[in-house]
Amino acid sequence: QVQLVESGGGLVQAGGSLRLSCAASGRTGSRYSMGWFRQAPGKEREFVAAIHWSAGSTSYADSVKGRFTISRAIAENTVYLQMNSLKPEDTAVYYCAARYSTVVRTRWNEYDYWGQGTQVTVSS
Repeated sequence: QVQLVESGGGLVQAGGSLRLSCAASGRTGSRYSMGWFRQAPGKEREFVAAIHWSAGSTSYADSVKGRFTISRAIAENTVYLQMNSLKPEDTAVYYCAARYSTVVRTRWNEYDYWGQGTQVTVSS
């Protein structure tokens, strides 16, 4: 089992920045894909970004490329999502997810472990 705890959400004005954190514990290891997903009211959960824990390879949704950066701190067992130039359409609950994998995964239904989510609200 892997436990994930997100933090860092909040209310920010358009153009502002936030950094989300995802602390992992339990049966963690190097062969994991770590992803960030988001879900806005009335919409489906969508992929935001993912990183492979050991390889460091990354993938981003087109909607966030150039604005968001995913990274990991191996010694701290933590994954970060730095979000810059935020837009009102980025408003959603953001979830961290993990899956044992040798490659980066981008589909939400491929992930086995999920955090509780953190709310991000961007005002116009």
